[in-house]
Amino acid sequence: MLEIFITDLCAYNNGFLIGKWITLPLSGKELYLAISEVLSEGEYACKSDSTHEEIFITDYSWKGKSIFDVEEYDSPWDLNDDVGKLFELSVAQQKAVAFLLSEQFTYDMNDAIQRSDDVIIHENQTLEDVAYCLLQECYELDKLPPIIANNIDYEGVARELEYDGNYFEVDGDVFEYCG
Repeated sequence: MLEIFITDLCAYNNGFLIGKWITLPLSGKELYLAISEVLSEGEYACKSDSTHEEIFITDYSWKGKSIFDVEEYDSPWDLNDDVGKLFELSVAQQKAVAFLLSEQFTYDMNDAIQRSDDVIIHENQTLEDVAYCLLQECYELDKLPPIIANNIDYEGVARELEYDGNYFEVDGDVFEYCG
């Protein structure tokens, strides 16, 4: 789901780019072994007596939908835990979590997961589409006289929905936050 390139910090500071791509989530043992392998390779490349203990993340890539940004000194252990939690969610819940984090309703993964049910995703729709459906649902547009129904400003209604602060157009979808 998430690939990170972990790099030996001491080796890097000595002019060597020693690292490895790993795909999260992993078991704790697999993650420990991957980190140990990178640090051992770094010690060998530097040919020094110093112990290599620190790593950092030099690159990352999401397989599929990008959920959150990864910083160079984020803990691979914490990232592994977060990705493991995401792995258990449905695709819709993952999209909701990504939305909540990217729009900064929360900065915490656990909070975003708890709030994911407060997000309604109108897939492959525009705000105008949502405005039309909302008005149809509330006012039964087909029962209105054509002179009224044909002159409703759906673009203006969509703009008002956006100003309301509960509707957001992101990547071809409309997210409605009910929290």
